[in-house]
Amino acid sequence: MKIVISQPMYFPWIGMFEQVRLSDIFVFYDDVQFSKGSFTNRVQVKYNNKEGFKWLTVPASNLNLGVNINELKIDHSKKWQAEHSEILKSSYEKAPFYQDMREIVENLFDYKTDSLSELTIKSMELVMDYYGFKNQLTISRSSELAIDGKSTQRVFDIVKHYNCNVYITGHGAKKYFDHELFDNNGIAVEYINYKKNEYPQLLGPFNPYVSILDLIANTGKEGLKYINSGAVYWKQFLEQSN
Repeated sequence: MKIVISQPMYFPWIGMFEQVRLSDIFVFYDDVQFSKGSFTNRVQVKYNNKEGFKWLTVPASNLNLGVNINELKIDHSKKWQAEHSEILKSSYEKAPFYQDMREIVENLFDYKTDSLSELTIKSMELVMDYYGFKNQLTISRSSELAIDGKSTQRVFDIVKHYNCNVYITGHGAKKYFDHELFDNNGIAVEYINYKKNEYPQLLGPFNPYVSILDLIANTGKEGLKYINSGAVYWKQFLEQSN
């Protein structure tokens, strides 16, 4: 059984969904401290201007030091939904599957919640539904588990809780992760090996790091074939990274 544990993100890039697709169990790591500058509440989309992209940011009303992701509240006084809609329309109105993308975004905007965490989780689940792999997963939140601790030890305890033998992670963990703890307990740590597949994309040179909404608008459900990166054992990954 393969498990991925990740903070929830607002319509994140393809690479996040490649991790999701590789997993049998996906845990939203929602009760950890929000990091300013993270991608929890913001994502890039291509845009026809000198910068080449714009940020879509969901504003929070209580961005205080030490606040956890699942404690963040959406700042409803800001007209962020209208702003996002206008940016997406400007960027993708001429894309062949613009209506597919628009319907997903409107479904999210119709979702009533004050929780920024729940909104971002919903954004990811809508994409999983669209591509048809949500029902193949067991999805949970770390806040629902009675598992305390920090850093690698807590991740390890969550993996053990689900009796998984493979833990798949992104690249951010490689500098601090205690790989030996997992090896010594019969759990393989694998790092996603991003292919960054090029697909038909509007508005200038190809950019693999923009929101999954870009893939949907440009390729529709056929875009699933581009969500196909694999993962490699941690020792091999570190050798390749050096």
